[in-house]
Amino acid sequence: MKVLSVHKSRETHEIDAVDLFCGAGGLTHGLLQAGIEVKAGVDLDRACQYAYEKNNRAKFISKSVTELTIEDLQECFGEGKLKLLAGCAPCQTFSTYNLKKRNAESQNANGRWFLLNEFARMVKLLLPELVTMENVPGLAEQDVFENFKNTLEELGYKVNHTIVDCVEYGIPQRRRRLVLLASRLGEIRLLTPEECNATPLTVRDAIGDQPPLEAGGKDPNDPMHQCPRLSPLNIRRIRASKPGSSWRDWPKELIAECHKKDTGCTYGSVYGRMSWDEPSPTMTTQFFGFGNGRFGHPEQDRAISLREGALLQTFPKSYQFIPEGQAMNQRVVGRMIGNAVPVKLGKIIGLSIKQHVKELQQSSENN
Repeated sequence: MKVLSVHKSRETHEIDAVDLFCGAGGLTHGLLQAGIEVKAGVDLDRACQYAYEKNNRAKFISKSVTELTIEDLQECFGEGKLKLLAGCAPCQTFSTYNLKKRNAESQNANGRWFLLNEFARMVKLLLPELVTMENVPGLAEQDVFENFKNTLEELGYKVNHTIVDCVEYGIPQRRRRLVLLASRLGEIRLLTPEECNATPLTVRDAIGDQPPLEAGGKDPNDPMHQCPRLSPLNIRRIRASKPGSSWRDWPKELIAECHKKDTGCTYGSVYGRMSWDEPSPTMTTQFFGFGNGRFGHPEQDRAISLREGALLQTFPKSYQFIPEGQAMNQRVVGRMIGNAVPVKLGKIIGLSIKQHVKELQQSSENN
């Protein structure tokens, strides 16, 4: 493979990026924190536009990636800058649950199965010097991922991918993710936790200073710090829940009928409380619901709030998801937060890319 030359750095803005499947901007914000200029994000979900543009100094392109053309993106890259194409194709297709079902359903029945191929299509059109992709670990076992890697290698990229334990990188959440880095400039890799000076964080570290709330309550000083009401039965259930436990520890009269059946008894990771001194479970799009996972507050009788979910996803507290004064739709905002790449993971990816370019520049100067 012919190694491309690396131009000299222009301070922190030597790389221009576009974020495909950008959502509310978790990956973009992390890349910005690392010093990479993200010029635009592409997503179909118009609900994400305000959050994306308000917090990231970048344009939101409301368009399906399947309809995206090279003309849509060419103007996003400055002359003389390295180009980075980044993204996280929606991961529901490759989740553990959906992979169990895939033998029973045609792959063609789910259009999202092919979004990674659309990512590859844009790489072919743009030929950016740098590519990064983040997704669920299960994707690595699929033919579509192998095809994606092969396409990159055929285009002259050096490709590196790894399964990341987010806890090791200072993200207060049990979350394993597949991170791919590719470069037409030379070998590339993700920085190690030690190189990032990462310190493991807990639920207490992330949300321990949030004001107390009752179920259904809202902090008058922070509209994002709100949580849904709980039924009288669920109030009794959460009061019977201990940190780190589940419904299996409840009195029999509190256990849902579906969990008493053979088909439901294996679902132990719902109706649980978090533990203060452990990482949280993986944030999902329904993290604000007590019955949707181990999303009960460690000591207050409620599910975690929207703000707490965003903090566990390492969004800054200043991150705005809806315009001031607009009514908060918990499901919409919860979806934006749960679908996001953790900001800190985005930053680590960005720092890895910056280090890669720096090392190549130093090598070029020494030669």
